[in-house]
Amino acid sequence: MKLEIESVHMGAVAVLKSEFFQDDRGFFVEEFRADQFKELGLPHNFAQENHSGSVKNVLRGLHFQWNPPMAKLMRVLSGTAFLVAVDIRKKSPTLGQWFGIEISSDERRQLYAPAGFARGFCVLSDYAEIQYLCTGVYNSKGESGIRWNDPEVGIDWPVKDPILSSKDEKAQLLNEWLNTENSDHIQFDQNDQLTPTLR
Repeated sequence: MKLEIESVHMGAVAVLKSEFFQDDRGFFVEEFRADQFKELGLPHNFAQENHSGSVKNVLRGLHFQWNPPMAKLMRVLSGTAFLVAVDIRKKSPTLGQWFGIEISSDERRQLYAPAGFARGFCVLSDYAEIQYLCTGVYNSKGESGIRWNDPEVGIDWPVKDPILSSKDEKAQLLNEWLNTENSDHIQFDQNDQLTPTLR
């Protein structure tokens, strides 16, 4: 079954669309195939799968990890959510810019963001489940976050009074992160960009 890149943002974040088969029994879809991901220039060796369930107005993020670097492939298993990626790569021409997309479980879309991006989402339906395939194993000593409402980033969240964890509520601003030594681990690399022929 065909998997394609529907759009590319900031040269590295991709919206993926999967072909699916549906009849009166239900549906079948291939959400991941290593051979097709490789052909598209996307990671095809994932190390960890995460699965979360959240009620309406929950906002999780913006999270990232540098040791080991963790790219994420996110999809909505049930409900509707607004998925976001923010460029935090030093020397990137799109540093501080963001991309967001509303995705429902019926759309068969996924959002891929490489390791140099902070990721997050908020839930728009009464309940939603999100799955993330990660290229690195979680390391609490090599991860951090950016505050969801950082005014310098300016994400236009569709939720104005979100339900947050205490950790996310107290997260640092992007400029604060960029002034830390650890931020040097996340640098812009032209090799991480998706080539125009894949758009």
